[in-house]
Amino acid sequence: MHQFEISDLITVVEPGSGRRLPVRRAEVIERLLESGDERGARIVAALPADEDGVLDPHAVDRLLIGVHTELQRLSEELRIGERLVHVLGPLLTAIRSVGARSGPYRLVDVGCGLGYLVRWLAATNALGADVELVGVDLDASLVGEADRLARAEGLDCRFVHGNAFAMPEAATVYVSTGVLHHFRGPALAEFFQAQAASPAQAFCHFDIAATGLAPIGAWVFHRARMRHPLGRHDGVVSARRAHSDETLLRAAAAPGIRPLLYEPRGTANPFGTTLRPVIGVRPHLEAPLRLALGRAARRLVGPEHLAEAAR
Repeated sequence: MHQFEISDLITVVEPGSGRRLPVRRAEVIERLLESGDERGARIVAALPADEDGVLDPHAVDRLLIGVHTELQRLSEELRIGERLVHVLGPLLTAIRSVGARSGPYRLVDVGCGLGYLVRWLAATNALGADVELVGVDLDASLVGEADRLARAEGLDCRFVHGNAFAMPEAATVYVSTGVLHHFRGPALAEFFQAQAASPAQAFCHFDIAATGLAPIGAWVFHRARMRHPLGRHDGVVSARRAHSDETLLRAAAAPGIRPLLYEPRGTANPFGTTLRPVIGVRPHLEAPLRLALGRAARRLVGPEHLAEAAR
């Protein structure tokens, strides 16, 4: 049965304008109950609403900012920044080596939330001074808080409220962390197709590895680190909704893109695997990327390798 993350249900925006729409608490509770999620329904029932039953947007914003702040601590513990740079560094080296463009190179973080990744990259200058760092999210309150934090920290990066694929300035590389599992059915392929149709040279999206241990690990980790029931609930549900390696590679195989998976499930230790990236590059960048990765290129596989392993 399909499961929902509460955070996906309690905020709704108009796709084109990004305008926030009212959300009725009873409708969210009904959807959760229909999916068999009584615990999620109880969590939503405790959220404040007005006399018409519409969830209080300010209370929802405060809640989501609090939950995302706790998620930032998880990202720090899991060393998400370092893990992404391990792949992104060679990817940008490959792009520079073929002269795809002379720079600056624009990295766009899709669904950036509080902008932890972009702010970490700006603070460490891990990708070099020729990389412009931009975070984009459809949630205006999260983007506003990300921008406030970046200004307080004196960081050279920026945050935009809106659709990452509708920005007037083209990205060189699209990245994300923990976003892919939110896309279901045809929407996952459409997500990758939007990037393939753009001038971007590559993408690198980290998401939860779909191992049998992932939901158990998520329950333990979120129970220990998250205080609000919503954060604990959504952490476990997100692990259950993780896409398989095969699903990701099929969806990422958009025209003009060579899909690759780094550390596929079958070659990684399930006890140590939490997030791993699906990568997409323009075909002429695959060889330079493997060269830049060096020995680590052995961890990079395409759809044909998974097909061989299944035989």
